[in-house]
Amino acid sequence: MPFNLGLMEMIVIFLVVLLLFGAKRLPEIGTSLGKGIREFKSSVREIESSVRKEGELQPPRENTSTAQSSEAGEKTAPRRLTPG
Repeated sequence: MPFNLGLMEMIVIFLVVLLLFGAKRLPEIGTSLGKGIREFKSSVREIESSVRKEGELQPPRENTSTAQSSEAGEKTAPRRLTPG
């Protein structure tokens, strides 16, 4: 569902925000919003880099029970989760 905001709609939204918060508070709100977005982006980058490092350092592990049963030609029934 795309939102098509024209110039008039943006002006009305700005005026409502201006009336709600006042002219003094708008720069403070913008600054704090910018800092929050910047911190969020840096934390996302940090998490992505740590995930990449862990993926590069650790080789993929095989599930030994699956590997052993497939080598032996055994078929096992799927596990069922029981409540409790």
